[in-house]
Amino acid sequence: MNQLLLMFLAAFSVSVLATPLVIRLAPKIGAVDIPKDTRRVHTKPMPRFGGMAIFLGTMFVILLFLPKEEQLWGIVLSSTLMYGIGVADDLRSLPPKVKLLGQIICATILYIFSIRISMMGNPFPVGPSVFQFPMAVSYMATLVWVVGVTNAVNLIDGLDGLAAGVCTIACLSIAYTAYLHERLTTCSIMSALAGACMGFLIFNFNPAKIFMGDSGSLYLGYMLASVSLMGDKPLKSTTVLATIIPICVLALPLFDTAYAILRRLLNHRPIMEADRGHLHHRIMAIGWGQRRTVLTLYCISGVMGVAAILISLDMFIETAALVIIALTLIFIFLDNDIVENSDQVTHSPRLLNEWPIGRKNEIVKRENRSLVVKDGGEAHAPVSADKGAQGRAAQAKAAAAGHSSGGRRANNRRRSKKQKGTGRK
Repeated sequence: MNQLLLMFLAAFSVSVLATPLVIRLAPKIGAVDIPKDTRRVHTKPMPRFGGMAIFLGTMFVILLFLPKEEQLWGIVLSSTLMYGIGVADDLRSLPPKVKLLGQIICATILYIFSIRISMMGNPFPVGPSVFQFPMAVSYMATLVWVVGVTNAVNLIDGLDGLAAGVCTIACLSIAYTAYLHERLTTCSIMSALAGACMGFLIFNFNPAKIFMGDSGSLYLGYMLASVSLMGDKPLKSTTVLATIIPICVLALPLFDTAYAILRRLLNHRPIMEADRGHLHHRIMAIGWGQRRTVLTLYCISGVMGVAAILISLDMFIETAALVIIALTLIFIFLDNDIVENSDQVTHSPRLLNEWPIGRKNEIVKRENRSLVVKDGGEAHAPVSADKGAQGRAAQAKAAAAGHSSGGRRANNRRRSKKQKGTGRK
């Protein structure tokens, strides 16, 4: 236990020391996120190279403390490649197909190093305790698992501190579960990953000084997917730990990813197209800020993390109760409407009508956003600069015309008074 704490603190320290250096480095190499569309919630350019701090903190612990076994070398090699793909995307914005190809290559490296889903536990009392998969099925299951979890973490990285905090909770939950089942290598790596994430979170929590970028989100998702498969042996408890536990812990990003894919298919949009329909966007549509939204999602992730630990201890009734609580919260927030089209994203009229009067008088869309709420709650589209100039010119012209007509009427009244005075004399 003391060594696990030492590895956590070592990764945390490296991450804390490296992040300020990365903040200075990012603008010099062009790793800056500029808010160019309505999907982004920040208003100023931000460094997006924080994945380097997480990568350095984790790799420092892995290479210094852990025995160099075959599976560990597979993790080091493939995760370094995944981190490199994320770095290239942060610097040059890789096409989605190129990133997907890189993820497939990384998953194939895992399979070569015997890190794979090779079996499924039998939950029923009859029959064999474990069903072995053929090689082709094992490869496809490993591929789908790795690519799915990697992209789930990548998609949830939409608010300050969200991905880093959720991954910290997931890593600690998996580490504790692995410790209970005496899988010390998995526990050690997850402890180091949690420490690196927490060190970075100091600078990434709202208001963020740096983003992790794709180099961080892809690396975190890949490590969660791959490390959970280490030591996969034909034991029922190991198989449960390798697949079911990470699914419970990562239920929030996995659900958000599945919902995003379904939403885009129903709307006849490309699956890889970014939008503002994610769960964190819908919570913010209530009127909550980033901090409250992120803390809410932390709580849901924490509930699912505890559920994952309980299911590993065969406490199924307690697990079911926690899962119901988490799903209830998720579906409550999914009920918030967000109206989207290609040019603008607005809150729905129904939601605006439900806001308090004081809230209706606030500006709910910053700068270039397409909806402004004012004057007692009525929605008005903002006027462009050209139309505004034209409006001001028309008002000035009308004022000048009114002034001249008013002057003529005053002169007429003075002349009529003089004529009346002359008539009396």
